[in-house]
Amino acid sequence: METLDTETSDDLSYCDLDSFPEVLLERSKEIQSLQLSHNQITILPRSIGAFVNLIALDLSNNGLSYISDEIIHLKQLKTLIARNNALDQAALPKEFAVLNNLEVVNFSGNNFSQFPLQLTQMPSLRRVYLGSNRLQSVPNDIKFMIGLEILYLGGNNLTEIPAEIGHLSQLTALNLCDNKLQSLPPTLMNLQKLQSLSLHNNSICVLPQEIVALDLVELSLRNNPLVARFVQDLVYKPPSLLELAGRVLKTKAVQYEESEVPRNLVDYLASAQSCVNPRCKGVYFTSRWEHVKFVDFCGKYRVPLLQYLCAPNCTPASPLVSLSSSDSEPEDDIPVVKMKKVLLG
Repeated sequence: METLDTETSDDLSYCDLDSFPEVLLERSKEIQSLQLSHNQITILPRSIGAFVNLIALDLSNNGLSYISDEIIHLKQLKTLIARNNALDQAALPKEFAVLNNLEVVNFSGNNFSQFPLQLTQMPSLRRVYLGSNRLQSVPNDIKFMIGLEILYLGGNNLTEIPAEIGHLSQLTALNLCDNKLQSLPPTLMNLQKLQSLSLHNNSICVLPQEIVALDLVELSLRNNPLVARFVQDLVYKPPSLLELAGRVLKTKAVQYEESEVPRNLVDYLASAQSCVNPRCKGVYFTSRWEHVKFVDFCGKYRVPLLQYLCAPNCTPASPLVSLSSSDSEPEDDIPVVKMKKVLLG
């Protein structure tokens, strides 16, 4: 909460209030900061709309389940804190996004099972906290939250993060801890201002190699399976005849007229991906060898990154370090030969 003059700030926290204090209406146009946390106010009434000069509002720890539509009249509001309540997506006004001066929203510790779409329509937001809810997914429209600097989504039920997260170019801190994530989108590399990335307590096996483009100050990876489970689940599917034929056409640079080839084959050939091994000029389409490489990251961490090779016998140019990580699952039960196959090519 912003520090404001005591004449324009009211703190009624811990006052055992069970309803909104109507006595404040006498000074509704004067009050700029209002703290009502740790009471028993379950409904924010229509009278909140009278506080037209309110800049900061704290309603945390109230059992709050409903926010009146009248809150949209608080055009000066910059900070809204409503932690540890009973809010869900139906509790927010549909026109909540008209609060175009709002910069900080803290809805952590509530009952949101869906990311509030109103927030994706508010480019003014700088900090959003939605930790300890029941979120199942993050919408693709998060790409419109272009002013976001801090995004806290820890303690939810997220299984994936959309590639659109890469549009948040101003992001400095991203917290995704205590979820069910198994992988991360390569578009994280676009978050060039990112300094803190929290990924602990997930199901992440490996990280996208693009993550090395980040200049992180903090990286938390503890309690992730990382490489061990990835190796256990690894199954290499031999390339199909279509894939083998496509590889020959691409590596031999065979010329053909697109008008003489079925459209689906033209599109298939255009989808070829180059092997990341600089000593190999091969390509692959859908059959690839998933390879884990440990690298020094930001000069502080040694992390497993996922690379794609065209075949199991395609050895990377640079050697890999031996597998060791206090954040990985025990690897004693994994055959040494199989582990070397993944780590060394």
